Amino acid sequence: QVQLVESGGGLVQAGGSLSLSCTASGIIFSRNTMGWYRQAPGKQRELTATITTGGSTNYADSVKGRFTISRGNAKNTVALEMNNLKPEDTAVYYCNLIDPYGATYWGKGTLVTVSS
Repeated sequence: QVQLVESGGGLVQAGGSLSLSCTASGIIFSRNTMGWYRQAPGKQRELTATITTGGSTNYADSVKGRFTISRGNAKNTVALEMNNLKPEDTAVYYCNLIDPYGATYWGKGTLVTVSS
């Protein structure tokens, strides 16, 4: 099993920046995909950004050019640097890990609120 713990959420003003981090622990395969998904009130959870252990990234169109996802050297951490935040970025952000067999794990989420 894998456990994911997020940190870094908070309240920021539009145009500001915030960084999220996530650490995975437990039985972790050497190759996996980690990422961030977000869920706004009344909305479905949606992909924000993902990154493989090889460094391949994928971003939602809504955050391209503003958010940057990265991994630590140990490959069990992932960070999301968020710049030029908009009110529509307000959501609970969940850390995610998918192992080579398709098993999916989730953190409990961290709230990001962007005020106008």
